[in-house]
Amino acid sequence: MSVAVFNYDPPERFVAGTVGQPGQRTFYLQARGGGRITSVALEKEQVAILAQRIEELLDHVVRETGGTTSVPAIAPADLEDNDPLDQPILEEFRVGTLTLAWEPEAERLVIVARALVPGREGSAEGEADEERHAEEEDPDVDVLRVRITGAQGRAFAKRALLVVAAGRPPCPFCSLPIDPEGHLCPRANGRPRSAWARPSEER
Repeated sequence: MSVAVFNYDPPERFVAGTVGQPGQRTFYLQARGGGRITSVALEKEQVAILAQRIEELLDHVVRETGGTTSVPAIAPADLEDNDPLDQPILEEFRVGTLTLAWEPEAERLVIVARALVPGREGSAEGEADEERHAEEEDPDVDVLRVRITGAQGRAFAKRALLVVAAGRPPCPFCSLPIDPEGHLCPRANGRPRSAWARPSEER
């Protein structure tokens, strides 16, 4: 089977989004451009780590350049994107690894998502070292590669973190996610707790 490489340089749109109800959501990265839509599935934790790494990398660029870069300190309001994922959502592959690189001369962020290889665990690691980034390229797996500006990176990260936070609220006692009907808290000897119960209310 031939390897598929989905390149977007630049994309018209690049976002993280979900399908499904809290507790049963499927997370996607989705790129659109040139009449194409590419959607790849990944874990919630991968989305969160990718967004955090993007913010950290862009903050580093701003510090190193003394503010002379085109990278904004925060996500520009005109790039805010709260729309749902584009339809149809056709999963090309499930993401195994995510890598991140910064091209200083072009001032572009490069995000690469590679398909999960059976037997390997998925990961999401921000990577600013382009040489290591190139060495980790696996020619035998499907790839989504997106090249965006720093401003687009800020907007992507802001939305991604909001998407991650929009799921089930954490239990204030055990930190496990709470379903709409509550959950069996291991710190309450299996007693059900509601989503908004406070310690004083549980006594």
